[in-house]
Amino acid sequence: MDKVDLSQFQFEGLEAQHLSDLRSLDEHDRERLLMSGVDVSELGRSGSFLHMDHAEAYCNTKNEGVEIMDIKDALKKYDGLPEYFWKLVDKDKDDYTRKANEVLQGGYFIRTRPGAKIKEPVQSCLFIKSQKAGQSVHNIVIVEEDSELHIITGCAVSRDTQSSAHIGISEFFVKKNAKLTFTMVHNWGENVSVVPRSAGVIEEGGVFQNNYVLLKPVKYLQMYPTLTLAGRGAVARFNSVMVAPKGSHIDSGNRIILNAPDTRGEIISRTISTGGTIIARGDIQAYAVPARGHLECKGLILGGGVIHAIPELKGAAEGVELSHEAAVGKIAQEEIEYLMARGLDEEEATSTIVRGFLNVDIMGLPAKLKESIDRTIEESQKDMF
Repeated sequence: MDKVDLSQFQFEGLEAQHLSDLRSLDEHDRERLLMSGVDVSELGRSGSFLHMDHAEAYCNTKNEGVEIMDIKDALKKYDGLPEYFWKLVDKDKDDYTRKANEVLQGGYFIRTRPGAKIKEPVQSCLFIKSQKAGQSVHNIVIVEEDSELHIITGCAVSRDTQSSAHIGISEFFVKKNAKLTFTMVHNWGENVSVVPRSAGVIEEGGVFQNNYVLLKPVKYLQMYPTLTLAGRGAVARFNSVMVAPKGSHIDSGNRIILNAPDTRGEIISRTISTGGTIIARGDIQAYAVPARGHLECKGLILGGGVIHAIPELKGAAEGVELSHEAAVGKIAQEEIEYLMARGLDEEEATSTIVRGFLNVDIMGLPAKLKESIDRTIEESQKDMF
C-alpha cells in the first residue's frame, strides 16, 4: 500500500462540541487519551489542547510563559503568521499537503516567551471520534530564544471508530539556545490511515529531541520528518519505538541535515514486527564541519512480518563524521536460555527481552507518561505472544 484514497473520507461538517473540562469526555475516550499520554486531569501540565474530528474542542493555558491556541486564531492574531505558516513544509509536496492546504480544520499553535523555562509539559491531542472522518490539521510550535518546553502529543481514535484518515502538518522553530522535547504517542486503529508531514529548523545552540511511540495497530502510516540544524552548536535527536502487528503497514523515517559547524545529530530506532510491515528509514546529511551524526536502526521479527531498514548517510564536506548501524533479526536463543536458567519460563523470558528492547528511558519522559507507555507495552505484549 502506498497511497491513501482521501475521497473515501469526510473532511468537512464534523464540528466538535466545545468542552469546558477534559474530564467531561466519556470513560472510553478518556482511556484512549490516557493511553496516548494525555492526562484529562491536567495535573502536572502547563496547558492542554484538544482537536476532535474537524475542530478545536478544548484549549487551556496554565502558564503565562507559554501561549496555546487554535492555529486559526493564531493566523488571525498574527496576520497570517507569514514567517512560520507553510514555511518548512511544501504545500505542493503531495496529495496530502495539497489537501491540508485546501482544508484547514485547525490544529495547535504553541509558542513560549523568550527565556521562559516551562517545567511542566504542554499536552495536545488530535482525536478522531466519527466514522469515515478525514482530519486535516496544521500545527506550529515556536520555542523562543533561551526558553525550554516539553510537548506531549497524543494522537488517537475513539474505541468504536472503524475507519478514518489523519493528515497532520507540523512546523517547528527552535530559536537560539532554546530547547524543545517533543513526544508523540500514536494510538490509532486497525483501519486508520495516517500521513503526517513535519519539518523543523534549529538555530544556534538549540536542542530538539523528538520522541515517537507507536505500540498499537494502524492500517497505514507514512512519515519522514526533517530537522535542519541551521546554527552553530545545534543538536537534534530522534528516538522512536514502533510495533507492527499483522495488517499494519508502517513507512517511517527521520532525516537530520547538519547545515552549520559544531552540529550533532542522532537517530535511534527500535522496531518490532509481529506480522506487519515496517520500512525503517534514516538519513543524516552533513554540509559543514565539524559535524557528527549517528544512525542506529534495530528490528526484531516475532512470528512473521517484514522489516526493511534503509539507513543513508551523506557527507558533503571534508572532515564530517557520520556513522550508522542497522540490524534486523530475532531474539537470540542464548538470551532466552540465560533467563530461563534463572527461573523464568520461555514466555516470561521472551517478554523480558522485548521490554528491554523497547526501553524508553532515553526519551527523558515525565514519570507519569513513562508509566503509561510501560503499561501500553505490557498490553501490547499480550497481543505479541
